[in-house]
Amino acid sequence: MRVAAIQMTSGSDVATNETAIFRLIERASDLGATYIQLPEYATYWGPRSGYDAAAKSLDDGFIRQLGLLAHGRGVSVHLGSMLEPASDGRFFNTSVVIGPSGDVVAYYRKMHLFDARPPGGVTYFESEFISSGSTMRVVRIGDMRVGLSICFDVRFAELYRALVLAGANVLAVPAAFSAQTGPAHWEVLLRARAIENHAFVIAAAQAGTTKEGLATHGHSIIVSPWGEIIAESASIGEDVLVVDLDLEEVTQRRGQIEVLRLRRPDVYGGDVGTSGE
Repeated sequence: MRVAAIQMTSGSDVATNETAIFRLIERASDLGATYIQLPEYATYWGPRSGYDAAAKSLDDGFIRQLGLLAHGRGVSVHLGSMLEPASDGRFFNTSVVIGPSGDVVAYYRKMHLFDARPPGGVTYFESEFISSGSTMRVVRIGDMRVGLSICFDVRFAELYRALVLAGANVLAVPAAFSAQTGPAHWEVLLRARAIENHAFVIAAAQAGTTKEGLATHGHSIIVSPWGEIIAESASIGEDVLVVDLDLEEVTQRRGQIEVLRLRRPDVYGGDVGTSGE
């Protein structure tokens, strides 16, 4: 299956972002991709003051337009994330998957929120404005079973193991990964999630620095079930990565090192012995 990871340089101008989204989807489709993943905060990446105007419901006109494009091109479009109004006055950071029919076939609201004080970086508390989701999701796209996640989720291995146990053979990690932590952690975390689950990982990312100073790491990446990097962006701006996934490799690798079968869930919930002074 031919897949695409789209790297963007979204900012606070929603109309400009949306124009770029349509253009880049068409470019990926022209290259033969039938699953096209966009990064986190694809429609708006800017300050809190713009959230209300940028937020969209799941039946927003923009989502319907994406559906028309997906249907016309015969592709699945994975909007890495957008702002969705929440009932508590905050917003969800919501990933939306649109099938070739043009319909929304799945959505996922980011579970783990980036509340962090990275060394040398800007303190950022996503939970001030974003409400966390609580439902894990695997969506069928052709022969792929895609486990949905967003950015900071990648640090929580438990989520990905649950997705794989529910049938995922591909893990989606659209992101706006911090430029401060990215050089040390981005590639390592993505390869770890691929290796420990023997699954493909597709991670479309934001790149560059917005006019408000939000700096992202870029390096959109696609990783094999053996942990090998099969595509990575070297661009500091927009890019489209397109690769063919052989999903049989998932079965092959899981048969070579049977980490799923050899798990010990019977002991994981028990007491952990400690010793020493």
